[in-house]
Amino acid sequence: MADYVEYEALDDGRIARLTLNRPETHNAQNRGMLVELDDAFSRAQAEDTVRVVILAAAGRSFSAGHDMGTAVSSEEIEPGPNQHPTMRIHGGTRTSVVEQRMLQEWHYYFDNTLRWRNLRKITIAQVQGNVISAGLMLMWACDLIVAADDTIFADVVGTRLGMGSVEYVAHPWELGPRKAKELLLTGDSIDAEEGYRLGMVNKVFPRADLTERTLAFARRIAARPTMSNLVVKDLINDAVDQMGFTNSLKHSFALHQLNHAHWSALHDDKFPAGKPGEDVEDWRTAGKPKPSRIDQP
Repeated sequence: MADYVEYEALDDGRIARLTLNRPETHNAQNRGMLVELDDAFSRAQAEDTVRVVILAAAGRSFSAGHDMGTAVSSEEIEPGPNQHPTMRIHGGTRTSVVEQRMLQEWHYYFDNTLRWRNLRKITIAQVQGNVISAGLMLMWACDLIVAADDTIFADVVGTRLGMGSVEYVAHPWELGPRKAKELLLTGDSIDAEEGYRLGMVNKVFPRADLTERTLAFARRIAARPTMSNLVVKDLINDAVDQMGFTNSLKHSFALHQLNHAHWSALHDDKFPAGKPGEDVEDWRTAGKPKPSRIDQP
């Protein structure tokens, strides 16, 4: 198996650091990476000594989102939903892609992310550079978020692919309803400072100090009793669930699949998934919208 995720045991095993390791693609998420990440989270959860898990990433960016078609990704999904046998519909034939896509996205994108959100450890996302679309999903699954001062957050699924959003729609909970609508409707981005003001980001550190200061932050939490930490996590997660978080996610996932089906019908199952690498551009230099500000249109 390729090493798409590195696992490190730090501080005598009290802290586990998982590092996404596809820097050449800005850590675009192919299936192999997601499988390895789930294995790494499961390993950390099974280790009694682990109290805190840091989710980090190698290279310039935390994650450019789903891998939209590199050679590695294409090989992993063959034959994939578009190659499944056709089925008869009203005397004609049509490729049965909707059900296959739904099952695959539920497993790889939705159920995985929700399980990581409920991991029986305290988790910290350590992010830098671009955090785009599905990169948000990985980050939001964590209990705490620490960002480098050069971090840019955006969801471009709607403006680039004609979709409402990604599979795990935590946007209104993380950003507030109006900011969530704005970013999804425009494809604009926000920076670490604005993420902090919105309450999405816990700490903002200089890029050069990110790893060291995130580890120091993790050590503070790891020094607390494990039971106390998990009680805090359960208290807050349950409060959000009581407000409808998990049910909202399930409903949004269903709408996401309906959106897929709509585009499949319009484009004869050739969903416009963008070009490989399209989402890995540097948003600070590629002419994309600048971070939203009150004084900007």
